[in-house]
Amino acid sequence: MTMFSIIICLSVLVFGVAFATEFRFQNNCPHTVWAKTLGNPGKGNPENGGFVMNAGDQHNFNIASGWAGRMWGNTFCNADGHGCKSGDGATPTTLAEFTLANKDGGMDFYDVSLVDGYNVGISITPIVGTYDKKGSGHYDCGVAGCNADLLTTCPSELTVKSDGRTVACLSACAKYKTDEYCCSGKHSTPETCKSTDWPINYPAFFKKYCPEAYSYAYDDSVSTFTCHGKPYTGYQIVFCPNQLYV
Repeated sequence: MTMFSIIICLSVLVFGVAFATEFRFQNNCPHTVWAKTLGNPGKGNPENGGFVMNAGDQHNFNIASGWAGRMWGNTFCNADGHGCKSGDGATPTTLAEFTLANKDGGMDFYDVSLVDGYNVGISITPIVGTYDKKGSGHYDCGVAGCNADLLTTCPSELTVKSDGRTVACLSACAKYKTDEYCCSGKHSTPETCKSTDWPINYPAFFKKYCPEAYSYAYDDSVSTFTCHGKPYTGYQIVFCPNQLYV
């Protein structure tokens, strides 16, 4: 290898590390979770789209700056990861959503969403030392997520069951498929889609147990978190954050 080639390789190594966001996954659930990743169009799927995590497992990796997409966990799957009872869009899925900055010190956006329902608790915590908190606001580099086990408190009409056990909790949109509950059609704006006007205010249930998570489409003012990197913010994502595995 020539000296020029060595310099090029070292440059790629250095910049590959500098221009990447670290993700630290942890499974605190007492069962296996099949973690999944899906980038927005053109952004790619980190870790080839997913990886398996047994109870108590940790899994770390880096994502290039400027990535945007979502992450979630499939649960109650066959040993090969197929035939899952929750996740992958077949049933309600708790989502961790990210839009990462594409420059040093840029601002990330992140949230945990229950807009499509719930199947497992998730928390997102910025890694200490990787971010630059710009103010004292709650949503500046704060902890996003849903720590509660909504499988035990889900309204009976929204529960998804398999073999007699609750495996997921539907959103009102998925259950009833009306424009009002789905914020579509003539209810497609923040002004015309307010959960307080719904026949049943289901988002209030989600907010009661998971106040830091999106509860429906126009819940962003009290659900979206931001953080400036130093140079890039790293994140810890925990499945079942209220469990005892550490």
